[in-house]
Amino acid sequence: MCDKRAAAREERGALSSPVRIQTSITSRAEQALIAWLCPRLPHWWTPDRLTALGMLGSFMVALGFVLSHWGRDWLFLAMLGFVVNWFGDSLDGSIARHRKIERPDYGYFIDHSLDALSQAMLVLGMGLSPYLRMDTALFGLVGYLLLSVHTFISARVLGVFRLTYLGSGPTEMRMMLIVLCVAMYVVGPQGPVGQPFAELPFTWFDGYVVVLGTAMCLIFLWQTAITGRQLFQRGK
Repeated sequence: MCDKRAAAREERGALSSPVRIQTSITSRAEQALIAWLCPRLPHWWTPDRLTALGMLGSFMVALGFVLSHWGRDWLFLAMLGFVVNWFGDSLDGSIARHRKIERPDYGYFIDHSLDALSQAMLVLGMGLSPYLRMDTALFGLVGYLLLSVHTFISARVLGVFRLTYLGSGPTEMRMMLIVLCVAMYVVGPQGPVGQPFAELPFTWFDGYVVVLGTAMCLIFLWQTAITGRQLFQRGK
């Protein structure tokens, strides 16, 4: 009897696993690179360690931005952090699927919980830099979290886990932020240095983040309307 119940639970879990949709501009090249890396990673690179590595990357980003008060060269630490974060965040689930050691519920919960913490850490670091205002950085975080909420809810009600919106996903977002870092390095600080909590003037760096945040908020509203209509038509 216990075996039958366990099998039923496993079957329900398999049926409820959402379909992943990733059709971003870089997805084909990214998936090819991940497929090449997975069989070549040493066995001690477990999914949990890769998730921890992704968190370390976010910490590097935040630290690089804060330390940029004492020299713009610290922005290279932030840029390296984006790469480290991509490596850990993109490979933790992929290596689990490659080795057939998935733990869907545990992996889903831990991965996305730490993603939210990672983004909060990254944004706070940006807001404490001499380049971005804290309110601007937090507005960008609002847009990102709204899209994340839509993704998680859609995975539950539609069985679709969408990682891409308008041809862009997490990897493209990292690339856009790296471009922002390069621009910051070239232009230099926009406010007082050595004072992480000082109020900064609104600059085009802030405008760049506001545009990204606004775009994500509008995509959230549009996708919510589409999904709501689909569910209404289905009578659910």
